[in-house]
Amino acid sequence: MTDIRAAIAGERTDLAGLLATLPADDWDRPTLCAGWRVREVVAHLTMPYRYSGAAVLRGVLRARGNFNRFADRAARKDAATLSAGDLVTSLRDNVNHPWKPPGSGPEAALSHDVVHGLDITVGLGLDRVVPLDRLRLVLDGTDRRSVKYFGVDLAGIQLRATDLDWTYGTGEPVTGRAQDLLLAVCGRTLPAGRLTGTEAARFTGGVGQRPGAP
Repeated sequence: MTDIRAAIAGERTDLAGLLATLPADDWDRPTLCAGWRVREVVAHLTMPYRYSGAAVLRGVLRARGNFNRFADRAARKDAATLSAGDLVTSLRDNVNHPWKPPGSGPEAALSHDVVHGLDITVGLGLDRVVPLDRLRLVLDGTDRRSVKYFGVDLAGIQLRATDLDWTYGTGEPVTGRAQDLLLAVCGRTLPAGRLTGTEAARFTGGVGQRPGAP
C-alpha cells in the first residue's frame, strides 16, 4: 500500500510540474481523449478533489445515471471556468489525496492518473516516459474485465512490452513500450509508429478514446 501511495504521489507531482511549464496555447490543444483538450483532461483528473460525493451523485442523476455523460459535462464546465493555474494548483495540492474510483483500490487511482497523463503528453507529442515501476503496478492489474470495459479487440494478439517483462494475451505479437501498450489496452488510438507487428494497425492512426472514460 505504501508503494502504491508513493507512486500516486509521484505521478501527480510529476504531471503537475509538467503542466506548469506548458505554453498557454497547449492547454487548448487536443489529447487522446476525443473531444477533450488538455484543460478538459486536467479538469477531469482533478474532479475527485473538487466534487463531494453528493455533488457527483446529483450530477450522475441529472445525466440519467450515465457517469461518463456527467464526467464529460463536468470537465467541459470546469475547463471553461477554471484557469490553467487553478487546475495545476488543484493537482499539486492533492498529490496525497486518498481518492480512488468507487469499488476499486488505489491501483485504479494510479491507473487513472497515469493514463490521463499519457492522454496529454502523447496527444501533445511530448516524449514523457512514465517510470517503469508505476507502469508495472498498473499493468499487473490488466485482466479480461478491464479490456472488456474499454471495448478493445485483442483476439489473436499478444501484447509484448519492449522495456518491461510484461505480456498479455496469446497470438500475433504487437510490441511497444509498456506505456503505449497500456494506452492500447485502455482503448486509446496511438500515433503511427508507436507499436510494431502485423496487427499494430488495430491500435494506431485514428481518433482517441471517447470523452469521460476513466
